[in-house]
Amino acid sequence: MRRLKPDLFDDLCPSSFLPVRMDHRWAPLVMRLLEAAPLRFSELRVVLHRISPKELTRALRMLERDGFVSRATAGRAVTYELTPLGRSLLGALNVVYEWTADHWDELLDARDPVDA
Repeated sequence: MRRLKPDLFDDLCPSSFLPVRMDHRWAPLVMRLLEAAPLRFSELRVVLHRISPKELTRALRMLERDGFVSRATAGRAVTYELTPLGRSLLGALNVVYEWTADHWDELLDARDPVDA
């Protein structure tokens, strides 16, 4: 049996800087919505009606912190838009979306026995 090194995922491990954190399910969807144009918080909420305002705020702050989204304020209006870094990630996200579409039935079939 192969032993794993205890420092395999130390603080400087590249996997700790994964661009879209798998623990935040809404971040890729927010990025996809911002692909076409900057949007206000309320506009994002219309499409992402299943997410709470608190979770959307959390996703936007995380994306802003990581440099994928910028926040602009004009008076009381706040808009969010993708940064060049965020735009550079869209190609990789689209590959994942296409893979998911290609394997949709298999993914659902795999869940059925576990969910039953």
